[in-house]
Amino acid sequence: MPPNLPVRTLLGSVALAALGYLGLSLWAGWREVLAAVVQVGPLMLIGLLLLSLTNYLLRFLRWGRYLALLDAPVAWRINLEVYFSGFALTTSPGKLGEMLRSVLLKAHGVPAPVSVAAFFAERFSDLLSILVLTAVGLWAYAPARPVVGLALAGVIAALLLVQWTRLISAIERRAAVRTQRWARLIVHLCEVILHFRRCFGLAALGLGLFIGVAAWFAEGFGFWWLLGALGNPLPLPAAVFIYAFAMLVGGLSFLPGGLGSSEAVMIALLVGKGFPAAAAVTATLICRLATLWFAVGLGAVFLARQR
Repeated sequence: MPPNLPVRTLLGSVALAALGYLGLSLWAGWREVLAAVVQVGPLMLIGLLLLSLTNYLLRFLRWGRYLALLDAPVAWRINLEVYFSGFALTTSPGKLGEMLRSVLLKAHGVPAPVSVAAFFAERFSDLLSILVLTAVGLWAYAPARPVVGLALAGVIAALLLVQWTRLISAIERRAAVRTQRWARLIVHLCEVILHFRRCFGLAALGLGLFIGVAAWFAEGFGFWWLLGALGNPLPLPAAVFIYAFAMLVGGLSFLPGGLGSSEAVMIALLVGKGFPAAAAVTATLICRLATLWFAVGLGAVFLARQR
């Protein structure tokens, strides 16, 4: 990996987000947006950041559990620095940039297929957790049901497919006897899948789902709290649904960090609930700054500490 690639990726995503957020503020009326931000106050912002930090730490615990299940435990301080460093590239498509952790962990004796398997296990666990949180609000927003249903069907199909070890091993053996580059890639992919499935035994699946739901609920709760502070309260299930569904659409869009898609869904759902445009934009911008961009900022700090 070129040493300046993470920096270029980070700067590009920041520039893209800044332009988009500026456009949203101008569209909704920048004076109204600024007044709403001032109304929230610093104590509320600190509370939102602490809830986001709770999300990150819970997911870090799950990450450490996955590495332990894959027989690759790492000292928690080293693992914490590596895990948070990955957040610097969380605005990459599908968060694939977070696989930077594999590069950093390799120096500590963790094979790349193992750390990549832990990464995909984390992504699947997050997706399942978001689906659980969206399910509580589907009764109030029927148009979301096909999206959630298709995502759930895809996750279940993938989890069932990776349990078919006989097929995966047969594909790996056939590819191993070939010398082409694509064959070597398939061998590595099969190795990752065989590691990945170990993170989804019944006990591991239950624990990962419990941690994921608690982690993402913390940010959903923060979103609900923020809406009340802006003078536009919603019932907790409705607010958590809006946040979770926006994250789901952002993830499925495969755009960098869900930029644009998550914000558009969040604003549209809030306006549909009767929010003024300025309040919807303000809530969305503050939420994304306190969740996505807080993670990116922390990641940049931790990444700067890496050699």
